[in-house]
Amino acid sequence: MKEWLRSLPAIHELQNHESFTQLLQKTELDYTQLTKQLKEVLDQARESILKQQWNGSVPGTHQFIDDLFRTLENKVQNQYSFTLEKIINATGTILHTNLGRARLSENAIAHVVETARNYSNLEYNIKEGERGSRHSHVEALIRDITGAEAAMVVNNNASAVYLVLRALAKDKEVIVSRGQLVEIGGSFRISSIMEESGAILKEIGTTNKTHLYDYEKALSPTTAIIMKVHTSNFKVMGFTKTVETDELVKLTNEQEGVIFYEDLGSGALYDFRKHGIGEEPVVREVIDMGTDVVTFSGDKLLGGPQAGIIAGKKAIIDQLKKHQLARVVRVDKMTLAALEGTLMDYARGDSAMRNIPTIRDLLVSIQQLDERAQLFVTKLLQKSSHFQATIIQDSSQVGGGTMPDVFLPSTVIALKHYTLTAEQVSRKLRTETKPAIVTRIQKDELLLDLRTVSLEEEEDILLEALIKIQG
Repeated sequence: MKEWLRSLPAIHELQNHESFTQLLQKTELDYTQLTKQLKEVLDQARESILKQQWNGSVPGTHQFIDDLFRTLENKVQNQYSFTLEKIINATGTILHTNLGRARLSENAIAHVVETARNYSNLEYNIKEGERGSRHSHVEALIRDITGAEAAMVVNNNASAVYLVLRALAKDKEVIVSRGQLVEIGGSFRISSIMEESGAILKEIGTTNKTHLYDYEKALSPTTAIIMKVHTSNFKVMGFTKTVETDELVKLTNEQEGVIFYEDLGSGALYDFRKHGIGEEPVVREVIDMGTDVVTFSGDKLLGGPQAGIIAGKKAIIDQLKKHQLARVVRVDKMTLAALEGTLMDYARGDSAMRNIPTIRDLLVSIQQLDERAQLFVTKLLQKSSHFQATIIQDSSQVGGGTMPDVFLPSTVIALKHYTLTAEQVSRKLRTETKPAIVTRIQKDELLLDLRTVSLEEEEDILLEALIKIQG
């Protein structure tokens, strides 16, 4: 052990080695930072020798030096690699919460890149040559698309709900049906958000039934808001009763100083119902009914970046914009650019909307999926003899806490490896492939749903990754 410790090279010797110079060029680290990493690798080797746990090459040999620099290179690559990275989603779940939800359209991506690369008029009025408002960049688009009098954007829909309740109902009552006291992702509950906001929750009705008279009886001089929460992440079936938006608008209009507020959660700007997909209300319909204020998400059915959009009557939105909390929950320039790019696709009409990946993936035909699956299997079996592949009819999920009862008919590729289990193949695709590939497993079969795999960029990567799995 003492002989090995004496044989460990000095740092200055390693710094003069050609491998150190090559790593400086390859990694683009400065001299001091690479030296620091080198010392850590050498210290780890010394500690392993002292603990009699060293199982590498013998110190003092050329092999030891080569192995040391190889370890250094791996360490640097791991430490200076991005942890947020691209993933290929082959699960078929379109708004996969764990995989980042909505993918942006090319129009939105280009606008983000342009905005990030340059200075911008984020809060500058070019025409007047003076300070402007960041709300102005998307407000006109939201007004045009939804029919609202005014709008603003915050960093997510939970923030939107919190801001509305805090600004409009602090220390006052908010009437909500018990059947709408939902819990969203991460154990965040409407009731808890309301409590934090300082609003006073007044529950009415039962879990499965709430009538108009329940709202009427709950009204009091301290009522500030009648709130309706769209249950986009679950369904209550059977013996149920809810009060429709138009009835609540009428009731609220009869009350002086009471606001009707509807949280739509997912917030569809495109009417998927005309394709037989779900029953999500379109934001414009809710606004047209006379709703005072509406909140919804940007990265769910809308297909844009994470954001909370607040739309409604101008007097209310102006009040929200002036509230101190609005600065706390405001969005940055990249989010605004992504949202503006996405909304521009909506503003251009139906054909441009289909450039938005969420809409495109929801509306893709079963025939297209059939054709892609057939061609993919043909290519795979031509180049690999390690898989048994069959094409089956299955279903895709929308995901993201949206349309919980909607299952989209889909054509799925079911794979069985001749020597590896489905779990082993799945792990290899996830951990030994760049980018990582996420799949589904069902009855010891690996399922690939090409609905969420990009035809132009990702399908060939998926194919090559499978071909490389030998077993």
